[in-house]
Amino acid sequence: MTAPNTDAPAKITLRSIYFVFFQIGMFAFGGGLQSWVYREAVERRSWVNDREYVSGLAMSQILPGTNVGNLSIYLGLRQRGLAGAAVALAGLITVPFFAAILLYLAYDQIANNRWVDAALTGVTAVAMGLLLRMGLRSGAKGSEGIGSVVVIAALFLMVGILQWPLLLVVAGATPVSIALAWLRLRGTDAQ
Repeated sequence: MTAPNTDAPAKITLRSIYFVFFQIGMFAFGGGLQSWVYREAVERRSWVNDREYVSGLAMSQILPGTNVGNLSIYLGLRQRGLAGAAVALAGLITVPFFAAILLYLAYDQIANNRWVDAALTGVTAVAMGLLLRMGLRSGAKGSEGIGSVVVIAALFLMVGILQWPLLLVVAGATPVSIALAWLRLRGTDAQ
């Protein structure tokens, strides 16, 4: 586990952590959440920098559970320890929890409504755009040198285009990424 962020200029309140994730959970759903978390945690509030965010995102994708749930736990933990992690996750799931119950109750009424279908198609397009923006931006900032760019391109090819199983891709890319990071750190230490 990562220790709480001790470099933060001011102590972030549990209330502010809760309401940031409450807003994210209330106004967004689907794949666009990660990019919204990025905007709130990195761009607007500077809770973490780009490198820390990408590390947290990578960890959240490896761990069991939802990526954005794991990411909220990571960011809450970085800011206020276990209490911050619990509050961030609670804020994130408060509205979706009750919305899922209400939607389940209303499902028969909206299941075949063409307006609902059209609205969800539009939301899907927006979420894809937000994910693309976050991926391009964090990929550009997170890649250091040609090795990182090659790994990112290879991962995109294997997962996005060839649709290889994620376990196979992770098993192959992990040793390569560790070796490149080790070589980069070794080069930095030599200077």
